[in-house]
Amino acid sequence: MKKPMLMLGAVALALNVAAHAETLRFATDASYPPFSKQGADGKMTGFDPDIAQALCHAMKATCEVVPQDFDGIIPALQAKKFDAVIASMNITEERKKAVDFSDKYYNMASRLVGKTGTQVNDAWFKGKKIGVLRSSIQEKYARDYFAKLGAQLVPYGKAPESFLDLKAGRLDAAFVDAAVGDVDFVHTPNGKGFALIGPDYNDPKYFGIGAGVAVRKTDKALLARINSALKQIRADGSYDKIQKKYFSFDIYGK
Repeated sequence: MKKPMLMLGAVALALNVAAHAETLRFATDASYPPFSKQGADGKMTGFDPDIAQALCHAMKATCEVVPQDFDGIIPALQAKKFDAVIASMNITEERKKAVDFSDKYYNMASRLVGKTGTQVNDAWFKGKKIGVLRSSIQEKYARDYFAKLGAQLVPYGKAPESFLDLKAGRLDAAFVDAAVGDVDFVHTPNGKGFALIGPDYNDPKYFGIGAGVAVRKTDKALLARINSALKQIRADGSYDKIQKKYFSFDIYGK
């Protein structure tokens, strides 16, 4: 009789552990492909959600990825609507005043997207309409530089909306993360006749050292676990597997 009792006890213990398994909620921008996208079924897919899942697996936690508009993502984190943000958010000194960041999980320059063959110099910006993602680091840089050269900035709540207006001729360019412009527009049927134009924009003063996972300043223990998990997925091949799913180049950077 002892063996069945021991088995029942083990099963009960396993069920109790499962019932109390930790769930971590990561927020991401729902419309920033290939980094994140919300399907018709409500499921979040893309590089950022996949990295979140890999991190949770390394931390032995259940992962829930939830959508949140980028312009309100830090206030929502501080209001404890979720535990962390993985939304291609650049690590900058200004943002570090509000949240703590993990080590970088990728580093990609920003670029202008415009008609193929466009030559970009300071004089080109005068009178041009340039789309930017509202509250993004690209918007801040564009206000400090492009606007002073005579450009008119047009903020959007979602990056793909700027591509629609670019295609329709309502914009002269869109200023986005290079990978977003390349994968989500230039190399699609809608992007025919368009290309990444001008130089790379990667001034650390604005664009920081790459994108990191953001947590509340009070969550030091969670931050340490995320950093440990990042090292693990970089070392065990999980990161490379996810990267190759979305990109044909190294997105992690130097």
